[in-house]
Amino acid sequence: MKTCIAALAWLASFAVLADPPAQVMNIYREGELSFAPSKTTPGISQAVIWGSPAKPNEVYIVRNRFSPGTFSRPHFHPETRYITVIKGTWWVGSGPKFDPSATTPVPAGSTVVHHPNQIHWDGAKDEEAVVQIMGVGPSATTRVDESGRPLQ
Repeated sequence: MKTCIAALAWLASFAVLADPPAQVMNIYREGELSFAPSKTTPGISQAVIWGSPAKPNEVYIVRNRFSPGTFSRPHFHPETRYITVIKGTWWVGSGPKFDPSATTPVPAGSTVVHHPNQIHWDGAKDEEAVVQIMGVGPSATTRVDESGRPLQ
């Protein structure tokens, strides 16, 4: 009988656990994130976790998923971006010439800093890659041609 009461008390303890108040902290769980497909690259989806990348002087956090075999094309951003690889291996390249065979592997747990206005491209090869990106808006992605000129 004492064992049953102890087991019930233990189980009940999980039911009363609650998130701290939102004025103390915000918790965003993986299953609660809402991913939207990329408007420019099939196989990439993004969830905005915090802030708005479009707003000036606002910190933002986004999470990008790259399906296997999916790469962005050469592009740049106007702001510094701090990227942490959460899952898989993310492959990165630089310069205006797109060549997935000339990429550097960045495994889960690693961090990359993209400097402003520097041409790069990135993606996933044989497994899904998930990265979390933090920056200060306004953010934009400007694709470039093979000579490095912005596409119209």
